[in-house]
Amino acid sequence: MRVLIAVLLMLQAGIAQAQVLPLREQARVIDEITAERIDQLLPTLMQRTGIDMWVIISREYNEDPILKTMLPATWLSARRTTMLVFYYNAATRQYDKLAIARYDVGTTIKASWDMQRFPNQWDALMDIITSRSPKKIGLNYSPHFGHADGIDHTHYEMFMQKLPAALKGRVVSAEPLGVAWLETRTPGEMQYYTQLVNLTHKIIEEGFSEKVITPGITTTDDVVWWFRQKIRDLGLDTWFHTSVAVQRSDSNSFEHLRSFSNRPKDDVILPGDLIHCDIGISYLRLNTDIQQHAYLLRPGETDAPASIKAAFAKTNRLQDILTSQYKLGRTGNEVLRLARQQAKAEGIQATIYTHPLGLHGHAAGPTIGLWDQQGGVPGSGDYPIYYNTAYSIELNAASDIPEWKKSIRIMLEEDGYFDETGFRYINGRQRQLYLVPRTGGVNAD
Repeated sequence: MRVLIAVLLMLQAGIAQAQVLPLREQARVIDEITAERIDQLLPTLMQRTGIDMWVIISREYNEDPILKTMLPATWLSARRTTMLVFYYNAATRQYDKLAIARYDVGTTIKASWDMQRFPNQWDALMDIITSRSPKKIGLNYSPHFGHADGIDHTHYEMFMQKLPAALKGRVVSAEPLGVAWLETRTPGEMQYYTQLVNLTHKIIEEGFSEKVITPGITTTDDVVWWFRQKIRDLGLDTWFHTSVAVQRSDSNSFEHLRSFSNRPKDDVILPGDLIHCDIGISYLRLNTDIQQHAYLLRPGETDAPASIKAAFAKTNRLQDILTSQYKLGRTGNEVLRLARQQAKAEGIQATIYTHPLGLHGHAAGPTIGLWDQQGGVPGSGDYPIYYNTAYSIELNAASDIPEWKKSIRIMLEEDGYFDETGFRYINGRQRQLYLVPRTGGVNAD
């Protein structure tokens, strides 16, 4: 609690004064959150999914993505072959957290390898399994979620060779448990998440200002590297390379793909430009993912053109349409279909490509469209929405700008959270364009 109070006070002070926790304190927070997740969250997820034994096997430097979320902060990788076993008997409430290792994995998972009795690590693992005789033995293989597909071919074959024949039929994909583990946010995590998203917003607000941008001189790549350096100077990191792109009154069309792979790197930012950024930071094993816009005022202008402001408001409306479709048990594909139907009825040319967020940037959970798959996404799009999950509400709406004689796309991405009370943005969302130079503030709700 002392660490939590300290970080809240520091981050609430604003970006100029904000300080990221020293590494030692970060490690303490990470370990507290990890213990909360393993001790309190995991048994409920095992009961929900009906997988009473979860076996995670991973080799050093070839780590299972799920295993990495369970390691202590001081473990930067697995060690040799790391084996974890979680067993939960719903009838007796027996809950075992075991490491078939020479040492404990943090303070939560205890070493359970009797090397005198079982010199071979695999024999020790099989003894733990057979002595508990689980109904379902979950292994991390999955056709739909890379996050839950972490057991390598060698270890899978070795496991199945060693497992007694009577238990082979009990082996199942741990996909539902692995995805649930990754997508479910705990109260402890959410206390930090608000501050992480707020910090991301503050970084964008400063980067999209006259402090950083001088029209006619500053390039999009200058701003990209300012963002990267600012994030690093704050003691944070990014999980993808930041992007900055321009739309302007010219003959170039602006398709979605151009903003990511074909944008000019040294595009000089000019008065009258509409600029866009995509930024995500990583801290305390959590990730943010934000896209926002700014308008460069022309001489004599005090606001963005009405047509561009209307285009921005249309995309805010699309956000509302999408998040209103969040219902417990609906699949990502159902949410996508219903949101697109309503958007079409309101005359909005929508593209929706929303994804879960959390321990990864593009995280496990229901995929709600891909930019090139607007009819639904087989597999990950068929996964249902659960409570206590976070999402990047990522989408765009196309609008005609008469004075530019072309269509533009307002591409927004804001981080939100869904629980029993409904959907909410973790730290508000952009409601109006940043103006460069500034003439006023930016509203958030």
